Amino acid sequence: MEKKILVIEDDKHIVELIQFNLQASHYEVITAFDGKEGLMKALSMNPDLIVLDIMIPEIDGLGVLNRLRVEEATKRLPIIMLTAKSSEMDKIVGLEIGADDYITKPFSINELVARVKAHLRRTQREQDLPKVATKSITVRNLTVDLETYEVKKKGEAVRLSLKEFELLRTLLENRGKVLTRNQLLDEIWGYDFYGETRTVDVHIRHLRSKLDDEEESLIDTVRGIGYKIK
Repeated sequence: MEKKILVIEDDKHIVELIQFNLQASHYEVITAFDGKEGLMKALSMNPDLIVLDIMIPEIDGLGVLNRLRVEEATKRLPIIMLTAKSSEMDKIVGLEIGADDYITKPFSINELVARVKAHLRRTQREQDLPKVATKSITVRNLTVDLETYEVKKKGEAVRLSLKEFELLRTLLENRGKVLTRNQLLDEIWGYDFYGETRTVDVHIRHLRSKLDDEEESLIDTVRGIGYKIK
C-alpha cells in the first residue's frame, strides 16, 4: 500500500516538482495551496507524512504545525518544514513546536525525497518495535514515562515536543555513553545526513532550558564529540 504524502505549499512550480518526484518514488501525493486547506486535508485524509512550507496564505505553516501537534491523530505525524534561507528564527520556532525536520529553500529535490523516505522508515520501525518492558525512567529529579510520553520534574509536568522527548529518551536509555550528533540524527530523525547537526543542538538547547537546575545541567556536552547524560 502506497504511503500518502501531503504537500502544503503555495508555489505551484515547487508543488509540481515535489509531486512528480515523490510519485516517481511510488508515493501517493495530496496537495494543498494554503494553510486552511492543508489543515483540513491533514485532519481528514490521514497522510503518513507532511511537507509543510512556512510562508503560506490563510494560516501560516507555524500555525498549521501548532494545530496539528495538539490533535491526537496528528501529534506524532512526521512533518518536514520548508523554510526560507534567512528565516533562522522560523526554524527554531518550528522545531520548538514539534517539526521533525526542516529543509532550507532553495533545496535539492533528491535530498527532500531522501528525507521523506528516511522519516517514513523511522516511523515504520517504531511501529514494528515491541512495547518496552520498562515503563518509566527516573534520573535526579526527573521521571520520564515511556508509554504516556509524560515528563515530570520535581513532580511538576514539563511539556516537551515529540522530538525533544525522543532525544531525552535516547540519551537516558544510553546513560553514561556519549552519543554523537550524527548518531542522534540517525536514531531520532531517521536519516544519516551530516550537514544538519544544528537540528540536534537546537533540541538540546531547548531541553536544557526546560529540564536543567540552576546549579547543574542534566545533559553534558562532550566537546567535539556529542552529548551524554551521566
